[in-house]
Formats: sequence, structure tokens, C-alpha cells
Amino acid sequence: MPLHKETRILPYTADQMYAIVADIGRYPEFLPWCAAVDVEKHERKGEADFLTAEMTVAFHGLHERYVSQVRLDKHALMIEARHVKGPFRKLDTRWRFRPLREGSEINFLIDFAFSNPFLSAMAGVAFGRVAARMAEAFIARAEALYGTRAEPA
Repeated sequence: MPLHKETRILPYTADQMYAIVADIGRYPEFLPWCAAVDVEKHERKGEADFLTAEMTVAFHGLHERYVSQVRLDKHALMIEARHVKGPFRKLDTRWRFRPLREGSEINFLIDFAFSNPFLSAMAGVAFGRVAARMAEAFIARAEALYGTRAEPA
């Protein structure tokens, strides 16, 4: 199963980066291969929000939909998504945001496998590049929203 972990130090606050990643409905505006998002359910449980979201991914002529359960924990500055249904056997992502004196440290993890072994093998070849490009899309979004050097929110 492909696994990608990445840690970045960014000039944006942890709250700013959390807000970008938590705004799932806007992913089609900036996230590569994300053609559509439909938030089907939103519940508040204690300190966290739980969303059920369906995402349509378009990649080289293929269109696939999958559903994830997303946990948004603003207090802990953490976002986790787990696959519920779709073409994946597993698709887990985790974001952690740590405030720094200037900016923040962002920890990103994605772990996936397609149900179809052939698709999984094909995707594994390009997985590192795809995951890195996704992470870069969130950074580019921060630059578009906050400029190249953000002021505290």
C-alpha cells in the first residue's frame, strides 16, 4: 500500500492552514483531479465536526467517486479522513497543524490502496508525485488567499 508522509514549515498560521484544508467544499477550485465535492452530512460531536463527503476524482479520463468520513477537530488542529465506500480498499488522510513563532508546521499523511490490484499497482508508480502535488496545491491556495507572507489571523 502506498504511504506518503510529509512535514512542511510554512509562513502561514496553523489556523490559516487548518481553515484551507477544512473547507472541503472548495477543493474543486484548487485541488488537482478533484472534479466535485458533495458534503452529504455534517454533525457536531463534542469538540469535533464530522462530515460525510462524496468526492469525484477525474484523472486521465477516469472519473471515480468515493465517500469519506471526515473528522475536523479545530481544538486539536487536526483533520482526518477515512474511506467509507468507493474504488479504494483504503484511503486515509491525516493533517496536523502545529503553531510556530512564525508560521506553522504541517504534517500530512496519505495511505491508500485500490480494491482492484491492477489499479493499485498503476497508481503506486506515480503516487509520490501525485501526493506531493496535492500538498503543493494547499500551499498555493494559502499563497492565493494570504499572500506569500501571511499576517497572524
